[in-house]
Amino acid sequence: MANDKKIRVGITQGDTNGIGYEVILKALAEPMVLELFTPVIYGSSKAATFHRKACGLQPIQFNCIDNAMHARDGAYNMVEINGMDDLKIELGTPSENAGRAAFASLENAAADLRNGIIDVLVTAPIDKNSIQNEHFHFPGHTEYLETTVGDGSGSLMILFNDRIKVALVTTHLPVSKISGAITKESIIDKLELFNSSLRKDFAIEYPRIAVLSLNPHSGDHGLLGNEENDIITPAIDEAYNDKKICCFGPYSADGFFGNGNYTKFDGVLAMYHDQGLAPFKALAMDNGVNFTAGLPVVRTSPDHGTGYDIAGKGVASPDSMLAAIYAAIDIYRNRKTFEAIHANPLRKQYFDKSNDNVVLDLTKDDDDNDAGTSVINV
Repeated sequence: MANDKKIRVGITQGDTNGIGYEVILKALAEPMVLELFTPVIYGSSKAATFHRKACGLQPIQFNCIDNAMHARDGAYNMVEINGMDDLKIELGTPSENAGRAAFASLENAAADLRNGIIDVLVTAPIDKNSIQNEHFHFPGHTEYLETTVGDGSGSLMILFNDRIKVALVTTHLPVSKISGAITKESIIDKLELFNSSLRKDFAIEYPRIAVLSLNPHSGDHGLLGNEENDIITPAIDEAYNDKKICCFGPYSADGFFGNGNYTKFDGVLAMYHDQGLAPFKALAMDNGVNFTAGLPVVRTSPDHGTGYDIAGKGVASPDSMLAAIYAAIDIYRNRKTFEAIHANPLRKQYFDKSNDNVVLDLTKDDDDNDAGTSVINV
């Protein structure tokens, strides 16, 4: 439960034909894991054993349970998902079977996350095509979780490591539809989510955010497109002046990453998926993390895909999975600290020069009955 001594980290199995189990098992084999958190894997011990043997990994003894409420600290807990007994694993091959298994794992983990049975969620990679069904008709984890555990909150995809944090205005969208989805309102909304996340989730009190352009060379004053002049720049101005968000731009993406300008900012807001993620993955190497910001719950994942081409070969790196697990724990703790710090803000004070008194404003929120001022002689 959320009040347990150790943080419960729920981990979905992802696509069972990919490298999900391999990176999970390698991550769990790291020393001190059970001292740092309580792992709760949603999947199948048989599937885990299949991948362990295929990859030549050391055995892990699972505490097999039918409900995450029975998870034990100090143990590798496996929530056995119903319907996995006849699961056929076909390494490196997308299949409807694997899609059903991936969704069953995700659905159970999301329900437990929503109900506070696990504290954070780390998702192994899925095949976005094979997982599609009547209950999952989304382009990815981000959109599914926004609908199922978002409580009406908007979400923001952030890719990060210790060097750079990149957020996206649009996510899994065809290139032909990107321009139409870029609006002043959508940019301001993502800037607000990004700014809030940098403060609450990453403990950056006054974040500086760079905003990328949509067109090459920032549109070259309209020669290569008008989105910068008509949409992006007005959005930056309004966010800076009215929302008090410290944001700057728009910057041409090629030069921005090429000359290292990203190192001068706490976050970078890209207009579309590949604009932000291509340079990020080139910079992040194997330790990048995908984080769904804006939700009332914490979800992270490795920044790589199913890895069908290397599934079962024992060569997949667990670094990104480990980074995702540790990041989820850090973000969870940062949120708790932020909430505690801002739980009882100090009342506003001002100095009344007319009578040399400090005036303390006692006005409270609308749902509080107290209001007025108190004068303190100095």
